[in-house]
Amino acid sequence: MRITGGRARGRRIKVKAAIESSSLRPTASKVREALFNIIGTDIVGARFLDLYAGTGAVGFEALSRGAEEVVFVEINPIRCRVIKRLAQNLGFKNRIKVYKIDAFNYLLRTKKRKEVFDFIFIDPPYQSGEIMKILPLLSDGLILSRDGIIIVEHFSKIALPEEIGNLKTRKTYKYGDTSLTTYKFTEGVQG
Repeated sequence: MRITGGRARGRRIKVKAAIESSSLRPTASKVREALFNIIGTDIVGARFLDLYAGTGAVGFEALSRGAEEVVFVEINPIRCRVIKRLAQNLGFKNRIKVYKIDAFNYLLRTKKRKEVFDFIFIDPPYQSGEIMKILPLLSDGLILSRDGIIIVEHFSKIALPEEIGNLKTRKTYKYGDTSLTTYKFTEGVQG
């Protein structure tokens, strides 16, 4: 896999160790490029949360395109080590944090620490049901910045709800079997 844009454009991400003997489905470069076309220049200086980070490709793309910091959340210890090694190789070591924990518990802890992100990317295994476990946890607005966006990668044949708590769908973009659905807070909800 290669980074599709920004400072590290064209740099190869070697992920063989992260995907061997697993059902990992890395985000395709076409979808990553589309994701950052949606975000645009707002990525510059942003804090980006990559839940279910897998190979870390999406988070590294965010860093390459100017994100200030990326937090990778991944339960698999091998993948966590791969992400740390790639960050070192790409020159992003000082702009990342890697947590070996499941996404749900990470979010519970983060709320207590009152950390805030500009972008939250959610890409669990397609058939896992994790999306409907995570989105309600984010609907209170405690860890998303005022103008922040939640982006969910999911199987195109599964339609996500238009509203979940205080979150409202902005738009769904379809790329073959993959869709990206964006959520924002409804007006006047966040304090």
